[in-house]
Amino acid sequence: MVTHSDEGGLLTRTGRRPGGPPTREAIMSAARRCFGTSGYDATSLRRVAVEAGVDPALLIHYFGSKEGLFTAAMGLPFRPSELFAGLPEMTLPEASRTIVRLFLRLADGDDSRNAMLALVRSAVSNERAAAMLREFVTEELLTIVAGISDRDDARMRASLVAAQLIGVAMLRHVVKIETLAGASPDEIVALVAPVIEQYLR
Repeated sequence: MVTHSDEGGLLTRTGRRPGGPPTREAIMSAARRCFGTSGYDATSLRRVAVEAGVDPALLIHYFGSKEGLFTAAMGLPFRPSELFAGLPEMTLPEASRTIVRLFLRLADGDDSRNAMLALVRSAVSNERAAAMLREFVTEELLTIVAGISDRDDARMRASLVAAQLIGVAMLRHVVKIETLAGASPDEIVALVAPVIEQYLR
C-alpha cells in the first residue's frame, strides 16, 4: 500500500520519497537546514536523508558525497576535489599557476563568481554562514591544497593561499580596483603564482 505526502506526491511504504526532480530539491532544502543549524562537520548524509524523508542511497546517487551535496545546496560553482584533483602530481610551480588560473576562471565567470561572492558576503554578516564556509574550506579545500606541501604548518600555508585568492577576487570584482579589474588572467597568474608557490614551499 502506498500513501500520499502532504504535497500530493507518493510515498513508499517506509514513508520515503521516490526519486525525481522534486526529491532532489527536497534533499537540498533539508541539507540547507541541517548545514545551517549544525554546520558542515556535524551534518551527515544519513541525517539529511532522514530530514528529507528519503533513502540515504539517493543522496549518493544525486550528489556523490557530502562535499557534492554541500556545493549543490549552497549553490557553489565547484567541488574542490574535482577542480584541484591533479595538483599533487604537478611540480610546485605548475601547481601554483594552476591554482591561480583555475580560481580566476571561477572568479571571472558571471555565474560562478556570483555564487562564490554571495556565500563570502553572507559569511561576513552571518555567523552561521561563516561557520559553514569555514568548516567547508577547512575540511575540503585546505586539505587538498595542504597536500601539496610537506611542511608541518601546511594547513596554515594553505589558509594563506585561500586568503590571497579571495582577496584578489574581492578587489577585482567587488571593490573593482582599476588596475586589478582591468588586468588579464595571464598578468595576474604571472604575479600571484610565485606568491602562492612561496606559501607552499
